[in-house]
Amino acid sequence: MAKFIPIGENIHCTRILKVGGANVKEVSPGKHAITYKDGEKSCALVVPEKFLKSADWQAEKVKHCAVAIWQGVYGDKDSGAHYITCKAIEQEKAGASYLDINVDEFSTDVAERVRLMQWTVNVVQKAVKIPISVDSSNEAILNAGLEAADKNRGNPMVNSVSLERVKAIDVAAKYKAVVIASAAGEKGLPSSTEEKLSNLAELMKMLKTAGFADDSIYIDPLVFPISTDGNNGKAFLEAVASIRKTYGPAIHISGGFSNVSFGMPARKLINQVFTYLAVENGADSGIVDPIQINEKMLQNLDANSESFKLAKDLLLGNDEYGMEFISASRDGRI
Repeated sequence: MAKFIPIGENIHCTRILKVGGANVKEVSPGKHAITYKDGEKSCALVVPEKFLKSADWQAEKVKHCAVAIWQGVYGDKDSGAHYITCKAIEQEKAGASYLDINVDEFSTDVAERVRLMQWTVNVVQKAVKIPISVDSSNEAILNAGLEAADKNRGNPMVNSVSLERVKAIDVAAKYKAVVIASAAGEKGLPSSTEEKLSNLAELMKMLKTAGFADDSIYIDPLVFPISTDGNNGKAFLEAVASIRKTYGPAIHISGGFSNVSFGMPARKLINQVFTYLAVENGADSGIVDPIQINEKMLQNLDANSESFKLAKDLLLGNDEYGMEFISASRDGRI
């Protein structure tokens, strides 16, 4: 198995926990907390009233990193910073090479998100030694994160640049960042492998003109769910193989691999097998939960096990409508 570079995705304001689940509990009447571990020590992060009144909460969801950042900036500063610190440390220990930070869904106020990005980057960098990845669709927020990034630990990353985010190329170049180069088009997502490759060819020209070397580019061919189209997994793998053939060994190939399993049971298994297949086809990186997906895990996966074979058939489009995989999940075979 080739070397794998995990980009840790767990410090995102999009990340959700289920209210009433194992990690979100009512600790006293009307008071809820997110429980987590700091080594062997059990800890709790109180959920502010603002979140208890949200539509997410009514839908039995809570954005746990957003809670931590709110507490860190507006409430119990120590508890908020401690939660983010623990999330950073556990990802570094699991083998993450970068930590991706996203605050875009915290609010619609750009000035506020600029402050929150800077706060989160500073907290993360006090906790770990690896570089950060700044994830935003807004150039001001990218600038803020990259300005706060400690360049002594390695070049930071920008997630992402694309034909619809060409201004982000200049931002990344200004700070000598490495980039995730998305196959997204100027006006939307590509509908075929050919369109992905065409978009990437145009984007690569821009990146080369801006001075980016191959080893500072992480191409993202875009992962789409197999629940919406059973051929999406196979199409991604074919795109990876074509990109590796086209751009050679120095370029990196990455992607948000967990997207493939949306709407399916046994998501962890699907994500792990999909990452394994992506690496087989030429990928060497992934925007992943490094606790579940890392180089050691990939090396230890049993490709001859029933669960692996079922997931592989599902991902390659050989299991029509995923019925065999879903049945195996219901039967407890996976």
